[in-house]
Amino acid sequence: MRNFNVTVDGKIYSVSVEEVAVGSAPVVASAPVQTVAKVAPQPAPAVSAPKPAAAPAAKGEGTPVLAPMPGIVVDFKVSDGASVKKDDNIITIEAMKMEIQISAELDGVIKFAVTKGASFNSGDVLAYIA
Repeated sequence: MRNFNVTVDGKIYSVSVEEVAVGSAPVVASAPVQTVAKVAPQPAPAVSAPKPAAAPAAKGEGTPVLAPMPGIVVDFKVSDGASVKKDDNIITIEAMKMEIQISAELDGVIKFAVTKGASFNSGDVLAYIA
């Protein structure tokens, strides 16, 4: 038997789990399942969530192209320093398991502030158009 503390809706329960050998027949309970006694709530340990890889903090001149949502850079549709026209596709991102095309909002020369494969958050600068 292995003992575990399980938190459900902020309440901690102490449970025991029986280990069975691989390939053994499933065990069928012949007695009704009993309710486990409540254990006094304990504060959860402080665990910091891993941070996604930050996009390079390149400062550029011109109008910033902002990320509409968090995601990852999949591909560049134009090369860095290229002239772009309004509504040209400039970057493909992956967000929410979908590929999304980011278009230029105005005519100008593009300077990317991210690299292929970089993670970014909503509102981060992806490129500048000058």
